[in-house]
Amino acid sequence: GGPVTTIFEASEAYRKNNQGLVILAGKEYGSGSSRDWAAKGPALLGVKVVIAESFERIHRSNLVGMGILPLQFAAGETVASLGLTGQEEISVLGLSDAIATSFKNGKSLEVRATTESGDVKTFYVTARIDTPKEVEYYRHGGILQYVLLQLVKS
Repeated sequence: GGPVTTIFEASEAYRKNNQGLVILAGKEYGSGSSRDWAAKGPALLGVKVVIAESFERIHRSNLVGMGILPLQFAAGETVASLGLTGQEEISVLGLSDAIATSFKNGKSLEVRATTESGDVKTFYVTARIDTPKEVEYYRHGGILQYVLLQLVKS
C-alpha cells in the first residue's frame, strides 16, 4: 500500500520500527548453492523467522546459526491452504518458554497471523531447532554471538 522501494530500504523501515520480518515459504526452503549467504542475507535484512513446508538440511542449520528461527508448517498445510498473503502480522506464541526449557514440553508452537482488518488465523508449527547445541546458538542470537560469549567467559 505504500510507495515502491527496494528490499533494503523496506527492511530498514521495519528495523526502525523494531519489527522483525517473517518469510513464508514452500518446500525445500534454502535448496541450491551459497546456502550460508542465503542465511546471512535475510539475517542482515532483519528476518527473524522462516515458516516453510520443509527445509534443506544444511540451510536449516545455517538459519539457526544466524539467529533465524526455522518453523515448519504441519503436514499438509501451506501458505495457500492457510490463506496467508504475507500481509499479516505474525506472532509466535510460547517461543521464549520453549527456548528457556530447551523444548522440554515439545517443539509445537502456536502462530497467530493477524490481518489488517483484525481477523486472526491460528495454526501450529514445529520449531526446527534440532539439537541441544542449536538451542544454545539460537538462545544467544546465533553462533557468532555464542562463540564471542564463550571467548569472553574464558
